[in-house]
Amino acid sequence: MAVLRSIWEDIKHSFRAGNMVTRLVIINFGVFALVNIIYFLLWLGLQGDRARAGELFEQGLYLFCMPGNWVKLLWHPWGLVTSMFLHEGFGHFLGNLITLYLFGVIVGDLIGDRRVLPIYLLGGLVGNVLYFISAQFMPYVGTYALGASGAIMALAGAALVLAPDYRVMLILLGEVKVKYIVLILVLLDLVGIANQSNTGGHAAHIGGFAMGCLFVYRLRDGKDMSEPINGLLDRILGWFSPSVKRGPAVKRKKQPAFKATFSGAKGSSASDTSDLSFQERLDAILDKIKEHGYENLTQEEKDFLFDASKR
Repeated sequence: MAVLRSIWEDIKHSFRAGNMVTRLVIINFGVFALVNIIYFLLWLGLQGDRARAGELFEQGLYLFCMPGNWVKLLWHPWGLVTSMFLHEGFGHFLGNLITLYLFGVIVGDLIGDRRVLPIYLLGGLVGNVLYFISAQFMPYVGTYALGASGAIMALAGAALVLAPDYRVMLILLGEVKVKYIVLILVLLDLVGIANQSNTGGHAAHIGGFAMGCLFVYRLRDGKDMSEPINGLLDRILGWFSPSVKRGPAVKRKKQPAFKATFSGAKGSSASDTSDLSFQERLDAILDKIKEHGYENLTQEEKDFLFDASKR
């Protein structure tokens, strides 16, 4: 029990102290562990009857998946959200966990930690909508969908637009640029759709990818799609903190949009003038990433970029 308690305390500390990518990894891992523990208990309770345990397990699991039938979607609409945190097979879960960390860290470093979760949620929602649409016209799509792949492909799309030449180290392959990793993933999805292999899942991936790209392009135009989502999440979290005394409403400082932060655009206000050197230095660092890769930054430049993502 002492070991389990120690593990639990470590997890709680990592969740509180970690960034949004760490929290998403912990949440997905926790749901995956819970799902498989439930299956094990069902199997144990039915004295090893795998067929019956599997049947009951699927019935319960389906309540939290994304259904392809509109009638069933009306009965449990929460599947639009819960399905993007739900995994069943270990291979599917591990692959998603690795890509979530890979692309999530890039996005968080470049445009801020508070934009990671909104991209994840928007990508998952758009992916689920595309799965649902494809299920209405393609009988071989499947009756339900689950997994974080659509949400993660949104982070992949955002990373592709933000830093296509960012290099990451892959086992057996060495350093590979983000643009090649993402484009291969997209190509595999297109091939899967053409071959009618898990078509609904691949359609969801493409939808998430498109959402991630759109998010960054909108951010470049000064439209931050994360603001309403973060505002809603803040209000929801506030409902579960009744013990906190509510003082006068404080207006949250608006995060700088991509256009103002990364394009070097300069305004005429006092804040623009005083922040000019910061903008110029940030632009220079981003240009260096584009030309030479993130790994060629000095530690001082990396620290500066990390601090900039928190502004």
